[in-house]
Amino acid sequence: MMSTLCHAQYPADKPEEKPTLKIGGAVRFNYNLSTWKEDQLERGGDFGYDVFRINVESEYRGIKLNAEFRHYSQAFGGAFLKQGWFQHDFSETSQLQVGLNQVPFGIQQYNSNNWFFNMTYYIGFEDDHDMGIKYIHDTGRWQWQAAYYKSAEEFVFGLAEPSPNRYSYDITGRNKENNQLDFKVVRRLGDSLEHELGASLQGGLLYNLDTERNGTRYAGAVHYEYQAAHSPWNVKLQAMLYRINPEYAAGADLDFVEMGAYGANYNVATEGEVYTASLAYHLPISSRLLQGITFYDNYGYYNKRVGDFENSHMNVLGALFTAGPMYIYTDAAFGYNQPWIGPEWTNALALGTPGDTDWHLRFNVNMGYYF
Repeated sequence: MMSTLCHAQYPADKPEEKPTLKIGGAVRFNYNLSTWKEDQLERGGDFGYDVFRINVESEYRGIKLNAEFRHYSQAFGGAFLKQGWFQHDFSETSQLQVGLNQVPFGIQQYNSNNWFFNMTYYIGFEDDHDMGIKYIHDTGRWQWQAAYYKSAEEFVFGLAEPSPNRYSYDITGRNKENNQLDFKVVRRLGDSLEHELGASLQGGLLYNLDTERNGTRYAGAVHYEYQAAHSPWNVKLQAMLYRINPEYAAGADLDFVEMGAYGANYNVATEGEVYTASLAYHLPISSRLLQGITFYDNYGYYNKRVGDFENSHMNVLGALFTAGPMYIYTDAAFGYNQPWIGPEWTNALALGTPGDTDWHLRFNVNMGYYF
């Protein structure tokens, strides 16, 4: 009887499905020269290790795995999982992802063309990855995504403060993100679907470790992107707003929250708007060594809607050189109240440095070999 059942479920003439496994990764090094660091100017900049990463994609019996593990230096957070999810495709147009996956908000995968991302990344709204479940339905002209996230990258459980050793920026310190809902809809236009219009909504809770109460947070965005296979141009435009209402203890009400990634925290205003614009042009090159150069300019403006907080700007002008398996980003990054591009770290994205703020420049070259 058992033999008959097994034969009925797995016919002899049907080949057994075999698992697939794809392994890749990258090794990257970085050179930078920052105008506000006098000692670095004396040395002519610094050149060193950036990251080693491993990517794994697998599929067996309708279940897929997508994971990426990164190892930075200890000063930048050390080793951690950047993404990792299980996936099932219901059809060619519908799929479900469970695990540490990209939050469906704004322009994806990146709201930028450069190595530094755009302003949206530094407050948790670009290439953000959280722990939850996401459904994607994409017919070509229409796409919608709906997701529920139980938490951000949860590497420390319980009542402990969230660790800043992570890839994407999340709220940390004495607050923990939880129970987040996201919905995004995209409409593509044009004969080759080169024009994309999109709208995103996000809402969630924020648990305070001191008061043991949940605050709230929400965000919304609209965007436009132009990307055509027959055109060398790429245009990204996005406008977004957000509001965070933490439940601080009485007398400790603050107009900022801590956010963390790459091993360190800084403060971010609890309310604001971000406007970004990016333009890129790809120049193909037919040579043995160099296959193309992409020129770009990415600008972000952060309007903090809090009291006397100074606003922030960043603009990255640069080029991406594609040489076989190597991708080389050469960026001139200008920052105004931007923690990664200026001397003020802790409060650049909150109070700023009123009366003493200036534009700063970081020249950066990131070279990576991808395999």
